[in-house]
Amino acid sequence: MSEKELQTLPNVGPATARLLQRLGFNSPEELREQDPHELYERGSALIGQPLDPCVLDTFVAVVDFTNGAPPRPWWYYSRQRKAPAHGENSRP
Repeated sequence: MSEKELQTLPNVGPATARLLQRLGFNSPEELREQDPHELYERGSALIGQPLDPCVLDTFVAVVDFTNGAPPRPWWYYSRQRKAPAHGENSRP
């Protein structure tokens, strides 16, 4: 499939679609049941430096949506990631 198909996902623009393709995904269905933290780690390794944590939030939003959740903006997940309940030992 194409970058355009990935861009049909909420929160996915051209740059995120290209990154997802570089990670081996070509359609929204392929993202179902993926681990967003693993995608973030793989993406960081791919570019050779840590991705912005907002990319993690975008990956969480995308995977959540492909698993059946309603579309939510990536910053909804930023708030969850930054919540005190996650503590200092949480992933980025």
